[in-house]
Amino acid sequence: MTAPAGAPPLVLAVPGTPDTTTRRIAEESLSIARSELPGLDARVGYVDAPADADERDFPALDAVLGRAAAERAARAGDAAEAWAQAPDAVVVPLLAGPDSSVVRRIRQSVMSSGSAAELTDALGPHPLLAEALHVRLSEAGLARADRARLFTVATAADGIVLATIGGEEAVQTAGITGMLLSARLAVPVLAAALDEEGAVARAADQLRGSGSRNLALAPCLIGPEVDGALTEMAAKEAGCQAAEPLGAYPAIGRLILAKYADTLGISTQPAPVSAPVR
Repeated sequence: MTAPAGAPPLVLAVPGTPDTTTRRIAEESLSIARSELPGLDARVGYVDAPADADERDFPALDAVLGRAAAERAARAGDAAEAWAQAPDAVVVPLLAGPDSSVVRRIRQSVMSSGSAAELTDALGPHPLLAEALHVRLSEAGLARADRARLFTVATAADGIVLATIGGEEAVQTAGITGMLLSARLAVPVLAAALDEEGAVARAADQLRGSGSRNLALAPCLIGPEVDGALTEMAAKEAGCQAAEPLGAYPAIGRLILAKYADTLGISTQPAPVSAPVR
């Protein structure tokens, strides 16, 4: 299956301060999406790009959307009829869960660009995020890599604080992913907001009160949307070790593509092979 000709581009809206790490995560995530749907027109736009940012390395989201709208207008007469009513672009926020402040800035970028782009929801909750969280915990030595093999990890956590940002809605959404993670690890998982003072420490106290002794903090975050120092500080206050953010885990690229494909009604699965006629 390849991307349909004339389909609007996927624009990945990346929050946070643009830097080389952020760019690597964005580019690797889109590389995964392109490998799943060859021919995909996928671009990166930075939500919080400063005015003096290098446009070649860190293009602002509104500029990327403006170019996409101009390109679409220029080829309007040649566009495939199937996409005549499609948006100028499909904007997918690089967010594991909802964050109203980031979404508001993305919408402002869409408006200022003059683009008729469509914005999708955040990537989570989703079982693939629970898988990615499990992998990050196992990489940090805080969970078994594979429960079925039953090998011992001496530092495996018996309680997980799932850290997110974005207020109560983000905590509720992360809680759904947390239930999926809890089912994978067979340990209790509580979601808490990094941007609410003391929330992570309170969640840790609640887990200890219910019998957990060796806790771990699992950031339900891609990475660019939060200062890493905030995660480290929260883990220290909660008295537990922390796994790395999700980053460019392969599931992230697949979820980005899924949001794009669902918006346009594109199938990303190969068509079934018909049985030969006898």
